[in-house]
Amino acid sequence: MLHTPLELEIFSDPQLLAREAAAYWVAQAQLSIAEHGAFYVALAGGSTPRRMYEYLARPEYATQVAWQDVHVFFGDERVVPPDHPDSNYRMAREALLDHVPLPVGQVYPMVQSGNGGEMAQAMALAYARGLDQILPKTENGWPQFDLVMLGMGVDGHTASLFPHTTILHEAAQSCAAVYVEKLQAWRISLTFPVIEEASRILILVCGEDKANTLRQVFSSGGFDESMPITRLVAQQNACWYLDAAAASLLGQGG
Repeated sequence: MLHTPLELEIFSDPQLLAREAAAYWVAQAQLSIAEHGAFYVALAGGSTPRRMYEYLARPEYATQVAWQDVHVFFGDERVVPPDHPDSNYRMAREALLDHVPLPVGQVYPMVQSGNGGEMAQAMALAYARGLDQILPKTENGWPQFDLVMLGMGVDGHTASLFPHTTILHEAAQSCAAVYVEKLQAWRISLTFPVIEEASRILILVCGEDKANTLRQVFSSGGFDESMPITRLVAQQNACWYLDAAAASLLGQGG
């Protein structure tokens, strides 16, 4: 039995999805700035968000955003220097941030250098402190983003919340470091509690290689640690944007 999210949109191809996601982003920015004078957003890495950022950088979208009121954070990051080809910050900067009038002091990279685990943990704690200082708070005391953007890996991970890793159960920190054994690498990521407390979550999933995972995710019926993104299926503040290839097996049930 499929347990599909409350908000799910399917688009014919990745380009249309990216364009519509850019329009969604602009609408959320306008709404947040109108309501409380700022837009606090956490960006995602990956090829699908990159396409969306490239649309956002175009004048027809960029001119609709009051960039002086936008504060850009990141949902996760590899522990590599900010100019490294694998850096989510570098990708976002090249696709979007270098092309819009966003104040430099309102972009908050997670990682300043590419060192090991001890440095990763220190940077994660520093990022969590920054979130506490800059973002408004929810009733539960968590920093509250206006929008958190996410993707999904073939293994069902989202952000750097990978299957069977310790960070999945982090309940005290909004941001934490995690060693991903199968990648032999340290990552820094927002944790589930702060993601779930966001005003809106936008999850972008493209590609035929994600179709079987997505079918399993929507058939899970609850949180499955082997596919961490299952924790977000029931989130009422989450909107899922899928392309037709990723959604191609959804009619086949569990």
